[in-house]
Amino acid sequence: MADSDGATGGPVRPTGVNHLVLNVRDLEESHHFWSDLLGFVQVGELHGRDGGEPAMKMRFYSGIDGDVSHHDLALVERDGLPEPPAKWSMFDGVSAINHIAITYPDQASWKRQVEFLDDQGVEMNLRIDHGMTHSVYINDPNGYGIEVLYELPREVWGHDIDGALNYAVSLPREQLLEETEYVTDFDR
Repeated sequence: MADSDGATGGPVRPTGVNHLVLNVRDLEESHHFWSDLLGFVQVGELHGRDGGEPAMKMRFYSGIDGDVSHHDLALVERDGLPEPPAKWSMFDGVSAINHIAITYPDQASWKRQVEFLDDQGVEMNLRIDHGMTHSVYINDPNGYGIEVLYELPREVWGHDIDGALNYAVSLPREQLLEETEYVTDFDR
């Protein structure tokens, strides 16, 4: 196994995923979803050289409040993308990306965000309490699954990451915003 600096000749351990680039059918529609509904801030846009047209329509977004990063997400408008499925499914999808998880800082902000999305008419596909997150699954206009979550405190799941990853309780629509207890024993 490699050290974090790769000193044993193996790979160097990364600090995480830096950003995600998604191909989209309609840049304006996708901008509305990611910016107006999920709260990402547009921090840049691809421009052509010497005042010309850019090679492609591409926008860059950050999710960090205050100290903006260069970007966490980029959207690229592409022709010829397939129509999104009528309903997103975690297990029956044909998209190359199963879902993208968006983290909110705490339970209160997560609840405000889910309530906002619900008020905006965004379809809530699934509510699941995982061992390490409480999550709602929606989809963007291109059919990408989006997991809107808050992470439970590490002391809830840190002792049994595998158990937390394998724990999932689906909640009905009427419990969309219900506060549920944290589970620390995942052998249910």
